[in-house]
Amino acid sequence: MTADLLTNREIRNILDNTRTIAMVGLSGNWYRPSYFAAKYLLDHGYRVIPVNPNYEEILGQRCVPTLADIHEPVEVVDLFQRAEQVPDFIDAAAALGADVLWMQLGIVNEAAADEARAKGMTVVMDRCMKIEYARLYGGLNWSGVNTGVISSKRPKRVM
Repeated sequence: MTADLLTNREIRNILDNTRTIAMVGLSGNWYRPSYFAAKYLLDHGYRVIPVNPNYEEILGQRCVPTLADIHEPVEVVDLFQRAEQVPDFIDAAAALGADVLWMQLGIVNEAAADEARAKGMTVVMDRCMKIEYARLYGGLNWSGVNTGVISSKRPKRVM
């Protein structure tokens, strides 16, 4: 089953049954999509474990360098990685006991999805957890996302 075939009920079931998300490639830069997604999910009660060897901490959460460094249950492994890198994370996600391998917007790898499904994981491709949560539980505004950053005001320039 590809992400396009997952129903709203199935996506909602994933979101309802998820408490801990390992976010691979989470950036500490506030303007990156992964940062917005993590902040939103944290604000909505999820535990987010940043997986990025380049940071000690992001959004007040201690980073781990790899999925193998996580020593607690994880329901979703959320990948902010290029499509060709997805296969590199499947075994580690399965070893964690993750129920879901989630590939963010723009990330599609059918072969990796088949491999993850063969290991018992549900696969979501080319979707954002933040957007799906807001779409299914409310929180999307006319522009598509409610980040609190989109504004009609021009930024003040510091010189």
